[in-house]
Amino acid sequence: MRKLAYGLLITVLVALVGCVTINVYFPEAAAQKAADQFIGTVIDSATAPADIKPAPESKKGGRPAAMLLDLLVPAAYAADTPNLRVQTAATEAIQARMQDRFRTTLGPLFDSGAVGFTQDGLVAVRDIGSLPLDRRAPVNAAVADENRDRNALYREVANANDHPEWESQIRITFAKGWIERAKAGWYYQDTSGAWKRK
Repeated sequence: MRKLAYGLLITVLVALVGCVTINVYFPEAAAQKAADQFIGTVIDSATAPADIKPAPESKKGGRPAAMLLDLLVPAAYAADTPNLRVQTAATEAIQARMQDRFRTTLGPLFDSGAVGFTQDGLVAVRDIGSLPLDRRAPVNAAVADENRDRNALYREVANANDHPEWESQIRITFAKGWIERAKAGWYYQDTSGAWKRK
């Protein structure tokens, strides 16, 4: 009876390992995690007081079944799953400029509803009429600078990973991340391009 149970267990494990699909295409989960970290650093640290640092993330224990599967297929999975590289000298410089821009210009503009996140990972002036005439030109310049940095960021992440063809997927991933991390009251565009308030 014991041999039958072991035989059945081995058959099930072999079937599970055989069903594991290794994604050699765009690493969506890695991209989402990288985008969340980048965006969190820009938005959270730019809107938080300078002397407060975010708390470190806690690590959660894994489930036994997941741990068993990790023991069976980690080497093959790790070898073929791309690791998305986001930190380069260029992206760190972009991130610093974006943080400064959020602290000094964009944060208050998002709070007022004058600007919002677009569906394609950029920033747009949503209500220029709500601003005094003398502030309109600087706002347009700040939005243009932000969008130049965002376009450069998406291109740099794709190139840093030796996959320039990933740029559009990286843009989509970041676009979702910007909208998800938007503060309450900030505006964003939905998939049809209509403005919504979070």
